Amino acid sequence: MHAPVNKVYRKRLLQHRVGIALSVFAMSLGIAVLLWILATLLINGFQALSLSLFTETTPAPGSEGGGLMNAIVGSLMMVGLSTLVSTPIGILAGIYLAEYGEENKLAQVTRFVTDIMLSAPSIVIGLFVYTLYVANVNHFSGYAGSIALSLIAVPVVVRTTDNMLRLVPNSLLEAAFALGAPRWKVAMMVRLRAVKAGVVTGVLLAVARVSGETAPLLFTALNNQFFNADMNKPMANLPYVIYQFAMSPYDNWRALAWGGALLVTFSVLALNILSRTVFTQKIPN
Repeated sequence: MHAPVNKVYRKRLLQHRVGIALSVFAMSLGIAVLLWILATLLINGFQALSLSLFTETTPAPGSEGGGLMNAIVGSLMMVGLSTLVSTPIGILAGIYLAEYGEENKLAQVTRFVTDIMLSAPSIVIGLFVYTLYVANVNHFSGYAGSIALSLIAVPVVVRTTDNMLRLVPNSLLEAAFALGAPRWKVAMMVRLRAVKAGVVTGVLLAVARVSGETAPLLFTALNNQFFNADMNKPMANLPYVIYQFAMSPYDNWRALAWGGALLVTFSVLALNILSRTVFTQKIPN
């Protein structure tokens, strides 16, 4: 009487064990490849670290020495400007979607376009900015690079803000409305303040996303061998320098590429750790 049950149980147990074994194998394979990549980056990257990496500009072809000072400064300026542009736009758009997202067509279209931009290839964003801006002013510039990075960062901030605001319990909002607060004040002073840590996390994740983007900068900021603080001119940046130097025949260029890759990796890692630790906050009940 119990034989069919035991047979079914043994079959399901075997399937379960096979599934677990395949899952563990896939996870182990992924971790092994990731550790291999990180080990290669750390070994080659640390060998390139020196004071000159931060104090000297990128070298000319065939010359010795050199550093990445101009690329580091250029990346910081473009990422910083894109963050200043994308943060208020993304947060305000996220508030609009959370407050009015279920009430009108414009909010639904905005959410749909945001989802498309989140999945759009970054090279398409670069081509768009090239056609809209660079081709009209007839020169590459740091401003063009910042515009491209802003278009990539805005959807990340919008979706994060929208999702975080939706986690605020209705009881907290109803209490604010019961005290006579207008809707805009409830949105800004109550709802946003309750999830400010999550919104900051979204901003940091957006910064981490754009910090390593190369494709948009190929068509916007391009590169500059010399130090340049004028964002209306072509500007050096770490992603492009890594792309250019990694494929060069010069040993010092390839070493600088490893050093730049290590800097970008550590920067993104630091932002992710910061977003998941320092700014972690529980949603109020």
